[in-house]
Amino acid sequence: MTAVEVLVAVLMIVGLVGAALPLVPGTPLILAGAVIYAVATDFTPVGIGRLALLAALAVLSAALAAFGGVIGARGAGGSRRAALGALAGLVVGLFWAPLGLLVGPVAGAILAELSRSRGLAESVRVGVGTFVGLLLGVVAHVAVAAVMVALFVWWVWRG
Repeated sequence: MTAVEVLVAVLMIVGLVGAALPLVPGTPLILAGAVIYAVATDFTPVGIGRLALLAALAVLSAALAAFGGVIGARGAGGSRRAALGALAGLVVGLFWAPLGLLVGPVAGAILAELSRSRGLAESVRVGVGTFVGLLLGVVAHVAVAAVMVALFVWWVWRG
C-alpha cells in the first residue's frame, strides 16, 4: 500500500467510527479520504460526479443526525415549539458535549411542551420521542457513512 492509500484507509475507518461518536466529523473525514484518493489518482476511478454523490450523502447524514431529535419530537405529537425547543437544546447541549447533546434536546422539548401548558406525562412522552429520534438519527448517520465507504471501496475495487 502506498502512503496515500494508508492515509485514505485511516480516514475512512476513523470516519466510520466517528459517525457514531459525538463531535467527531465522521462523514466529512470519509469524504476527505475520497477527495485525497481522487486527486492522487487523477480522478480515476473516483471522479467529480462520484465525489459529488459522496458530498450529498455527507450532507444528508449530517442533517439526519442533527435533526433526528426534532423529527422525533414532532413524531411523538410534539408541537412546533417542542421541535424548536429540541433544536435549541441541541445548540445549548453543544457546550456540555457529549452528554449535553443527548440531554439538551430532550430537556428542550419537554420544557417547550410544559410551556404550552401540556401535562407532565404528555411532555415527557414528547421528550422520549425526541430521544428516540436522536438515536435513530445517529443510526442513520452511521448507516449513510457505511454506504459512503462501501461505495468508495466498490468504485476503487472495480477500477
